[in-house]
Amino acid sequence: MASIGRSPISASLLRLDHPVRSLTLAFWLWKALLFIAVVACPGPGYDTSTTLLSYHDAASTPDGQAGSLPWALKFARWDSIYFLHIADQGYVFEQEWAFGYPRLLRWFILGLRMSGAEGARGPVNTALVGVVLSHVAHYLSVLALYRLSANIFGHGTAAQKLICFLSAALHIICPAGAFLLAPYGESIFSLLNLSGFYLYTSSLISEHNGITTLRDIQVLTAAMLFALATIVRSNGILSGFLFAYDAFMVAWATLIQGPSLHKTRRLAVIIVGGCIVALGMAVPQILAYRSYCMSGTDLRPWCNSALPSIYGWVQGHYWDVGLFRYWTVSNLPLFLLAAPVLVIMCQSSLWALKAPSTLRSESGNQSPSPVSPGSMLFRLAVPQGLLAVMALTSYHVQIVNRISSGYPVWYWYLVSSAMDSFQDHQKGRRGLVNAAQAMVAYALIQGVLFGSFLPPA
Repeated sequence: MASIGRSPISASLLRLDHPVRSLTLAFWLWKALLFIAVVACPGPGYDTSTTLLSYHDAASTPDGQAGSLPWALKFARWDSIYFLHIADQGYVFEQEWAFGYPRLLRWFILGLRMSGAEGARGPVNTALVGVVLSHVAHYLSVLALYRLSANIFGHGTAAQKLICFLSAALHIICPAGAFLLAPYGESIFSLLNLSGFYLYTSSLISEHNGITTLRDIQVLTAAMLFALATIVRSNGILSGFLFAYDAFMVAWATLIQGPSLHKTRRLAVIIVGGCIVALGMAVPQILAYRSYCMSGTDLRPWCNSALPSIYGWVQGHYWDVGLFRYWTVSNLPLFLLAAPVLVIMCQSSLWALKAPSTLRSESGNQSPSPVSPGSMLFRLAVPQGLLAVMALTSYHVQIVNRISSGYPVWYWYLVSSAMDSFQDHQKGRRGLVNAAQAMVAYALIQGVLFGSFLPPA
């Protein structure tokens, strides 16, 4: 494999013999740069909504207007204002039920309070906890992606190690940018979803090696991680496709080949795992139904639906989320902003669905992955492809730039296109370098806009 051009600085970071150390150094250097870009923005920002959080805080001036905004609240922008309020006070307003991430942040805050950490109270301290959690979760998700990549491509040769390393490095500088620093759910979702993918692919390897008990533990643990990811962000439910696909394949094999104890056990574990993932969506709806629909008086409209869902009601009623609702002329600039990531996500999903034989040949004879990379890529491509379609048709489309961070296939596509096994690898290398440069530039500009409380969000 021909080398990819490197500067002296990048060469010192790109140490394949010490990948974790190199990724750690690159991660914290990038985070420091982005952190400064956000915190250095002056004042409370163009939109002063953040001062509503600091109104009862000591940092506020007597008239209730923030003078010098505490640095932690520099990261309280857009939805994170809701997140901090929910984490500190619980769900007070109906529209807040659109957000699941604050539930996990609140559990963490309550845990700190129960341990005697009274300093966890108040919006500033809640924001500080959220910022720390986001940093740690993003760092761990980088390592999770590295291990996931090793499951898919192997890690015995220099080419395999390079794919794993560069994919994790791209995750560091991905377009989510400042949202991976702030009290947002993207970092935690990324950690949960990528770790779930890692355990899921590990279960396929265990199945191939005949280690059934370990396989079952890995499947069920992956399901729990996907369920938590679904609580954080509803698109985590898309990972449930993995269980639906495997259940169909095992059921089909049983129909064709006849039943066996092994197939029955595997199917039972897969079904239980799928139900666990579904709980990530169902449990918050049940809690909301108990809060709003069992009082007997002044019921909310969604309570009388055939399938009551506060999430669907809130998204449509308060946030105007729905099929083609975002397709307006005024939102055209946001579609243009999201277009590069949407195109890459769609292209990479199709690439993975085709499972190119060139990737299978990358394994070589040294420590190859015991399960076909094409088979695993196919499975992981579907959730990402579904997300891209839903973002294009139903979401506030610009958020795809940050929620794409928790899906691995597009990273692999960019890196693999630069490898010699592709016909036009010179073009692929330029594409990889251009993509990395664009992500860095976008994240820095976004960081300044985010710190100044300016769109896009």
